[in-house]
Amino acid sequence: MSDHPIGPAYRVVTPRLVIRCWQPADAALLKAAVDVSIEHLRPWMPWAANEPTDLEAKIALLRRWRGQFDLGQDFTYGIFDRQETEALGSTGLHTRRGADGREIGYWVRADRLNQGIATETAAALTRVAFEIDRLDWVEIHCDVDNVRSAAVPRKLGFTHEATLRRRRFGDRLRDTMVWTLLADEYPTSPAARVPIEAFDAAGRQVFRG
Repeated sequence: MSDHPIGPAYRVVTPRLVIRCWQPADAALLKAAVDVSIEHLRPWMPWAANEPTDLEAKIALLRRWRGQFDLGQDFTYGIFDRQETEALGSTGLHTRRGADGREIGYWVRADRLNQGIATETAAALTRVAFEIDRLDWVEIHCDVDNVRSAAVPRKLGFTHEATLRRRRFGDRLRDTMVWTLLADEYPTSPAARVPIEAFDAAGRQVFRG
């Protein structure tokens, strides 16, 4: 295996999901997922306070996300069913924590909760981070009161490193849990056991395992 990154992965296929770079053409699917989930998302996601927004706003947002993805600035993915007829949520390998690691964020639409979608998604992106992007660590941050979100890193073998007290999150203060998985811990973690296929911007397979 090469020591150099072979990504970014634009498309990741798991047993039940397609996790891929958002496209502007996905705007209606994104809007449907957000609109059915607004009340569920508002306690945890600051941007949900501004929802619902119209289709043109969603197109503009997806253009921005796609541009950041192509420029290697940040990596926001849609979570889709295997037929890609429904957006199940959104996720990302976010670069805001520095060059050597990524922060995985995720949300799942309200009518598809409790199906293991967030766990399968986070496991897949953990594999991408370590086996494709060759990073040193991955973090997941969540509100201490968000029991569903905190269950995901716990299941995948992440370590609860700290709880950051009264940190600014949107327009409010909250206590934030920080979960971390290191590269040398990853091979024996549950995340490493989720099968994925990953493809680059041209649709070429860059990983299967």
